[in-house]
Amino acid sequence: MIVHPVLPLKTEKGTTRHHRAIEDLLEEAEGLVHAIHLEVSSTRVAKVTRISPAQLLGKGAAEEIGKYVEEEKPVVVVVNFKLSPVQQRNLEKLWQVKVIDRTGLILEIFGERAATKEGRIQ
Repeated sequence: MIVHPVLPLKTEKGTTRHHRAIEDLLEEAEGLVHAIHLEVSSTRVAKVTRISPAQLLGKGAAEEIGKYVEEEKPVVVVVNFKLSPVQQRNLEKLWQVKVIDRTGLILEIFGERAATKEGRIQ
């Protein structure tokens, strides 16, 4: 399962707007997931009005996604954003599933494709 948080972007006038290319970002994330030979069971978009230091997503969004996780029982949830270690751990506890962020996903791809022992260590 892929979770894509949509964060408001600040404009020059101080107002906020949301990124328009969500479909493109989800398609890219799906491609990364396929690169490590995993299937995407579903994708979820979560609107984030303010980043929570504890779990990135607000309580309501995290619980709503938790319901989908409980129903679908994915092996891993990929959050298409950079998570802090605390946020990752808290989401894993809440959803009872392995959670990796975009950076972790890219590192998995590099690790899988590394040809030498030194490359895998790096």
